[in-house]
Amino acid sequence: MTELRNVEADLSRFRARVLVAILVVLCAFALLAARLVYLQVYRHADLDEQAESNRTAILPIVPNRGLILDRNGVVLATNYSAYTLEITLSKVGNLDETIAALEKFIDIQPRDKKRFKRLREESKNFESLPIRTRLSDEEVAKFAAQRFRFPGVDIKARLFRSYPYGELGSHVVGYIGRINQAEKEAIDESEDQGNYRGTDYIGKLGVEQSFEQQLHGTTGVDQVETSAGGRAVRKLATNPATPGSTVMLSLDIKLQKLVEDMFGDRRGALVAIDPSTGDVLAFVSKPTFDPNLFVDGIDTESWEMLRDSIDKPLLNRALRGTYPPGSTYKPFMAMAALQTGKRSGATVIQDNANYTFGGHTFRSHGDHGLGPVDMYKSIVKSSNVYYYSLANELGVDAMHDFMKPLGFGQITGIDINGELAGVLPSQAWKRKTYKKAEQQKWYPGETISLGIGQGYNTFTMLQLAQATAVLAAGGIKHKPRLVIGTQDSVTREMRPVAATAPENLGYKAEHVELIRRSLVGVTQEGTSARVFAGAGYLSGGKTGTAQAVTIGQKEKYDGKKLEEFQRDHALYMAFAPANNPTIALAVVVENAGFGAAHAAPIARRVFDYVLMGQYPNEEDMRAVQKGQAAAPIGKPRMAADMAALVGSGPPGVLNTAVAAAPAVAASALAATTTLTNPVKTPVKTSAVATARVN
Repeated sequence: MTELRNVEADLSRFRARVLVAILVVLCAFALLAARLVYLQVYRHADLDEQAESNRTAILPIVPNRGLILDRNGVVLATNYSAYTLEITLSKVGNLDETIAALEKFIDIQPRDKKRFKRLREESKNFESLPIRTRLSDEEVAKFAAQRFRFPGVDIKARLFRSYPYGELGSHVVGYIGRINQAEKEAIDESEDQGNYRGTDYIGKLGVEQSFEQQLHGTTGVDQVETSAGGRAVRKLATNPATPGSTVMLSLDIKLQKLVEDMFGDRRGALVAIDPSTGDVLAFVSKPTFDPNLFVDGIDTESWEMLRDSIDKPLLNRALRGTYPPGSTYKPFMAMAALQTGKRSGATVIQDNANYTFGGHTFRSHGDHGLGPVDMYKSIVKSSNVYYYSLANELGVDAMHDFMKPLGFGQITGIDINGELAGVLPSQAWKRKTYKKAEQQKWYPGETISLGIGQGYNTFTMLQLAQATAVLAAGGIKHKPRLVIGTQDSVTREMRPVAATAPENLGYKAEHVELIRRSLVGVTQEGTSARVFAGAGYLSGGKTGTAQAVTIGQKEKYDGKKLEEFQRDHALYMAFAPANNPTIALAVVVENAGFGAAHAAPIARRVFDYVLMGQYPNEEDMRAVQKGQAAAPIGKPRMAADMAALVGSGPPGVLNTAVAAAPAVAASALAATTTLTNPVKTPVKTSAVATARVN
């Protein structure tokens, strides 16, 4: 029997299915249309920006770092461009194989690999890191021919920092180095984050660090069109980088070189200041180091040599080295006596070569006393007994209160980072420093040796130079500074750095006159008379010999029987010319012995250079370096004839500014470190002290 189909029912079902299909299609098209409207209308701006970013790239333009010049326009830090071979780790498959393949036509030394390994540990995977720097043109051409074989490897042109005079003034100028992780995090959290895009280097020490903001400049950007492979096709727009400002120092680099040469292989420091402004004319720390070693990343061998050297070449002794001032402290003690009314200039003390207090004997000048001593004679002949008794009369807190405004034991505020304060003792200081009750107590016997610049006293040469400048300026205190001006890289406008307003310490004129006259007497009939014989000017000064280790009460000092690092330090503080000082200085020669033999001759030749335009001849220079000189030997050379020692600055760089800006014009003429025995723990001088002739 044949079944009859219900055609109408089939057609009805078919029509329903078609209708559903049509509705589905219509809904699909509606969704597509809605999506199209959403993308084309509502998301247009956003998607257009994304499309543009896929087509273009924003590349940072690293600014040229500013120059550093001395006060006469001599270039101390500059830049040059060179090619580097760089690897982006995230784009390289097998790193070792890639480096091995590169070595076949690029000279990659073991030190390059060590530096690259260290950079890898400090950097992110997406960063481009140099495996070789300063490629030759031939090496660049060889790599260009093989470039297709090395994805993730590229050649870049980069600016490199250069320090033309190497070790000369390195502690002041400082150096730059690659930004480490801690510095990167600090930059990311600062407002300068955008300004350091593309920058790999930052100032690490000295002026390079302290004036990073001025030297760095402003980063620019290039907008470029890129291919599908990410290669730049053409430049669409550019906002050029603004180079960093040129920074001018108060230093006279020729004077700096003279002083560093006179130290020879000896350790020590010298700071010379213009008393009328606070401008630092020389800032010497010996030994020095070559800052060029740090620019690309110092190799392990060089770093270990610098780090482990017993001479500590990385220590900025002028800024961070603290020393007992020895007898250079006596003029300031005398001023304290006058200002506090404890003594007058006519007060006479009997010097019998020793001073007894509390059953302890403090010796002076061996077995030879000076007899009756007034204030003038106490400075000229350097009487220890006079100042032992004065310290007892003043007391530790009165000495502290007088010396503090002079800058002893205080941060001077000089415009480079890392300064140490040293120690200006007081009863409050001792209570704060020590934990045990018996150590916190101040014993009267501890006061005595403070009067001759021993005991707990430890100061930097910067502090001693500043205090000397205060005496030279009649009690007017200027904040020391190293940077006296900057020059805008675009407008070439010279901007002198405003000096801090001076502070008047309120010394009476007659007191200042007595102390200055006494210091002049030191150079005419006192402990440095032989050194300043025949000088064409009058100067004032004071020799000092400071203990590096304590000598027992019954022992006599004999430097020949001591290890080098246990011998006395030689010091000298001075100013010149006596009637209108334009330079004040403090110098220490570590473990050298007597200040008159080793430190004063350096000061004499500094004054000869600044005031007379004279430069030591070769024989005289050798004698100074060996500590065998007094007054200059033979005929000095003229400083003007020694121009070849340090070249002049490039034409047009700040030359007009130097002449125009009074602040820049030449004057009229870089943990607390107590430098004692590096092997043994230094013994602080207590109630028992043995003093030497100063």
